[in-house]
Amino acid sequence: QVQLVESGGGLVQAGGSLRLSCAASGRTFSSYALAWFRQGPGKEREFVATISWSDGRTYAAYVKGRFTISRDNAKNTVYLQMNSLKPEDTAVYYCAAGSRYSAYVAEYDYWGQGTQVTVSS
Repeated sequence: QVQLVESGGGLVQAGGSLRLSCAASGRTFSSYALAWFRQGPGKEREFVATISWSDGRTYAAYVKGRFTISRDNAKNTVYLQMNSLKPEDTAVYYCAAGSRYSAYVAEYDYWGQGTQVTVSS
C-alpha cells in the first residue's frame, strides 16, 4: 500500500510559479512510477507529467518546457515545479503512483487527495 499526500497548491498570478510536493508512505517508493495529473472545472482528469524509477520523464505537450517533475527517493517525495503559469493551468492537481510508467489514469493504483492550483489573469 502507498499513501500519497499533496501540498503546495494555492493562488498565483499568470506568469508566476508554484512547486507542488507529494509525500508518500511505503517502503517500495523507489520502485514506483510517479505522476501528476490534473482536473479542471467540468473537465476530465488529464495527464501532466510522469517520472520512472530510473528518472525517465514524459510531459504533456501543454506543460512541456514550463513544468518539471522530479523525485527524491530518500525523502519519498515527488515534486512538480510549475513555471510561467497560465489561467488554463487552473485545476486540482493529483499525484499518483503505479507499477507502470504511463500517461494513462488507469495505469496508476494509488492517488493523493489533490491540491488546488488557481492561476489568475
